[in-house]
Amino acid sequence: MTMIHSADPLPQFSAIVPAAGVGKRMKTNIPKQYLTLLNKSLLEWTLATLISHPQIKHILVAINPNDEYFGSLKIAKSPWLTRIDGGKERSDSVLAGLQHLQQTSENFDSEWALVHDAARPCVSHHDISQLLALHGSGCGGILATPVRDTMKRSEATSSSTPLVNQTVERDNLWHALTPQFFPAQELLQALEMGLNQGRKVTDEASAIEFQKGSVKLVEGCSSNIKVTHPQDLKLAEFYIKNRGTYES
Repeated sequence: MTMIHSADPLPQFSAIVPAAGVGKRMKTNIPKQYLTLLNKSLLEWTLATLISHPQIKHILVAINPNDEYFGSLKIAKSPWLTRIDGGKERSDSVLAGLQHLQQTSENFDSEWALVHDAARPCVSHHDISQLLALHGSGCGGILATPVRDTMKRSEATSSSTPLVNQTVERDNLWHALTPQFFPAQELLQALEMGLNQGRKVTDEASAIEFQKGSVKLVEGCSSNIKVTHPQDLKLAEFYIKNRGTYES
């Protein structure tokens, strides 16, 4: 009799979603992650997209301790979701997530963590899978898209119409996106050291870079937008409505 062996189960990972910000550029009276997008909040779309990926087992969402909105979301009491207190900066919230993971995981030394912006609800499962495949290489990385437009650096000014200081060569320039995916222990140490050194840690990759670590670039879909300005909501709505028609 021929034995049929089932495929090895896919490795499972935890995700961290920093969602403690106020989103001032949206010019709204509530944090932007709670703005409504197709009858759900932006944050709910993002969390649902992540947890529906077959390799994401659990999500830690970092919320402002004074947040008045999260508890009212239907998704808030989901068994796959843990709320933790976020910090003043994104890096503080991610660090809090990693520290919680360290305290609760039995195998933290071998864990990898996926970090994703709360305001990126349009990321595709295809792109997440491409990024998670880095686990086998031992080197973490980020989703990114190559710069296609001519890049300009402005003069330092507070003017609403600054002057061009120089044109920046776009060769080898990439737009950093999320998720970003690294060994949890490596990322925890990099964030702690970067913050202790007073570094401006704008994303997880920059923390790794400060400690001379390697970061791979995984090309993702340009539809993975970050909702930052009011007009971005309509674009996000379009991408969500048309999921599957524009992805690789």
